[in-house]
Amino acid sequence: MNARLKTYLDSEIASLQSKGIFRMPRVLESPAGPRVRMDGRDIIQLSSNNYLGLTTHPRVVAAARRAIDEFGAGPGAVRTIAGTMTLHLMLEERLARFKSTEAALVFQSGYTANVGVVSTLMQEGDLIVSDELNHASIIDGCRLCKADRTIYRHLDYTHLGEILKAARRRTVGKILVVADGVFSMDGDVSDLRTIRALCAEYDAIAMVDDAHATGVLGKDGRGSVDHFGLKDDWDIQIGTMSKAFGVMGGYVCGPRALIDFYIHKARPFLFSSSHPPAVIAACIAAVEVMESEPQLHARLWENTRFFKEGLRRLGFNTGASTTPITPVIIGSGAKAARFSDELFEHGVYAQGIYFPMVAEEKSRVRTIMMATHTRQDLAEAIGVFEAVGRKLGVI
Repeated sequence: MNARLKTYLDSEIASLQSKGIFRMPRVLESPAGPRVRMDGRDIIQLSSNNYLGLTTHPRVVAAARRAIDEFGAGPGAVRTIAGTMTLHLMLEERLARFKSTEAALVFQSGYTANVGVVSTLMQEGDLIVSDELNHASIIDGCRLCKADRTIYRHLDYTHLGEILKAARRRTVGKILVVADGVFSMDGDVSDLRTIRALCAEYDAIAMVDDAHATGVLGKDGRGSVDHFGLKDDWDIQIGTMSKAFGVMGGYVCGPRALIDFYIHKARPFLFSSSHPPAVIAACIAAVEVMESEPQLHARLWENTRFFKEGLRRLGFNTGASTTPITPVIIGSGAKAARFSDELFEHGVYAQGIYFPMVAEEKSRVRTIMMATHTRQDLAEAIGVFEAVGRKLGVI
């Protein structure tokens, strides 16, 4: 190894170790369910984005198997050369119908969808206005284009309005207002009605990242736009199929002209290989399950209410969350990491979250509910949180 590189890497790793936050990823040794085998232990899983339990749903798994038998392991090309299969078009049609838009386009991940959609659409002379707690993929999409960028304070729509008013006085070009539907670290929700009204007033484009809202908010989990009754009056919806869909991939939904534009212009779409048939078929099945089994959505919210109430009753600080993402605020990165380790030793996995993912003073362990958790799972987990919280002086 190059000596200068080794010195740099050793220094960076030593810094993480000195802060008590150096942790290698834990290794999953079983299907991604509510109880899993991880690092040789049987544990209750509270860190999965598998909101509806679709990773192991029989219809989803069967669809993936059939697709391999019919279409093989992979497409062998990018979408725009020879990699667009009938399955891809079927999924995009189903997604558009599910999201009540004219069209949809599948990207390789939610990250590439955000990067591609933002960086391709916004050009020099344009302005992007972004919530300060938006996902890293939105931030990176902003950095990759020549448009100007302005941040509005988290969920502060008075501030957003002031920014838009000032921007229109300068007669800038396109303005894009972008926000997470559900914020991945805090579990709070953007007020899309207010955002839409401000966009209409100041001639701005409204975009939402529904990664953690799809499967969670709206009728049968259709997302935040549906939740706020805006399906006929919203511009761009982004999402991922790695969370509630239980598979992988990202997508953008919107007007047909927007999708045609991205097919020809979005670099992540143009220069990445097409998804394999098993993945696409599983995603199609996941959409079908969401539409036909609303009891999963209902059970997710029953579990969410039960678990939140249990934590709050014990005196934990769960922030402003109103969704299945429930942070337990600890206040220091080292302590949050230790709290997560102690939970794991007692049979519960809830990931420690600390800087740079959140501000140091807002370090936490993040919990996420699944529809497939049983009441026994959650009661047991609450008991472990109580024991560890008292041991570490958090409650």
